[in-house]
Amino acid sequence: MRERPVEKIRVGQIGCGTVGSGVVRILTSNRALIASRTGCEIDIRKIAVRSFSDPRYVEVPQGLLTERVEEVLDDPEIDIVVEVMGGLEPARSFVERALEGGKHVVTANKALMSTHGGELLELAESKGLVLDFEASVGGGIPIIHPLKEGLAGNRISGILGIVNGTTNYILTRMGEEGLSFSEALRQAQELGYAEADPTADVEGQDAAAKLAILASIAFNVRVRLEDVYTEGISRVTPEDIGFARDLGYTIRLLAIAKREEDGISVRVHPTMIPLDHPLASVRDVFNAIFVSGDAVGDLMFYGRGAGSLPAASAVVGDVIHAARVILSGGRGIGCTCFDRLPIRGMEETVSRYYMLFEVPDRPGVLAAIAGVFAANEVSIKSVIQHGTGREARIVLVTHAVREGSIRSCVRELEALPVVSRVSSVIRVEESGEEG
Repeated sequence: MRERPVEKIRVGQIGCGTVGSGVVRILTSNRALIASRTGCEIDIRKIAVRSFSDPRYVEVPQGLLTERVEEVLDDPEIDIVVEVMGGLEPARSFVERALEGGKHVVTANKALMSTHGGELLELAESKGLVLDFEASVGGGIPIIHPLKEGLAGNRISGILGIVNGTTNYILTRMGEEGLSFSEALRQAQELGYAEADPTADVEGQDAAAKLAILASIAFNVRVRLEDVYTEGISRVTPEDIGFARDLGYTIRLLAIAKREEDGISVRVHPTMIPLDHPLASVRDVFNAIFVSGDAVGDLMFYGRGAGSLPAASAVVGDVIHAARVILSGGRGIGCTCFDRLPIRGMEETVSRYYMLFEVPDRPGVLAAIAGVFAANEVSIKSVIQHGTGREARIVLVTHAVREGSIRSCVRELEALPVVSRVSSVIRVEESGEEG
């Protein structure tokens, strides 16, 4: 990088959609405050957009806009590149090119960092540059820097997170209004909380990308999106939510990462949590991330997980961090994935389970079901039978057991003549208890 007196830090931005507009708004409206906190002015020099005709959510002087990304990547006056376009390509190529050109990079791109984060961080470190990505997880909630810096002296044992606002809103409405999944999804779409194609949210892919990032940092192990077991909420019913409430639980889509004796586990799926768990009270589009460390104990990070200004707040925080590194002549924190712990397969994961069966209401049914559980060494904690005359529903919760044993149970139960259907299997997460 060139030598010059630092009076201004110049930013080039790629993308000016929802998050990008928020970044422009914050850097403009809080300009004087940011300058006083940073020690120099931070100016937006150029914004690369797909088309001048695209709608903007903030007023941008025409002279700042360009349809040529090269005007950002190749401008020697630009110190920091902000990537808020999303997606894997061409975002990955643009970030690599910016780093190769000696520019610090700030990104909000969870797909990019959960798939190629390790390589990009190693490239940044080799160049002595900052690659920050706070907004990739939790929107406006500070979690990446706390894990990398404030909690660096802790051995993190686990993370439980509600990291997708769309699914949390849907499950909240299902629980509080008795809506079906499709009804709650339609409401979320009408309010702008869900995309026209909500697959990435409701099938857990968005949360899985965020968990891959969090687990990589928390456990110093490179976890990629493909390593995360993922299951969405589309099969959760109002009936499941009602039975959960009767049993003292609520259902949330949780991102769960745990340090085990022989590795780590990373998974995203609908989960029953006790009504007195701190995450149980997280409603609507809010996010919360519960972190357990050996020194600090339990912490919960809570706030708005999405939206223009919350996500832009995290991006601007990273820009300020990069500016301070420039002013001090320091270096960014590179890849911290120095450990080589194995990632456990889902079948080895241990949990409790809620199960719902539809069966004929006649003698001997419960004994036949209990025999399947006994044969697979699955211990039943509680069981409730709801008879309707000819048909009955059996609701049970197991003690802690291997996922593989539960899958064997389900296969055998579905083959039993006395079981009409295994309607639901949902994992149960207890507060600090394994059995």
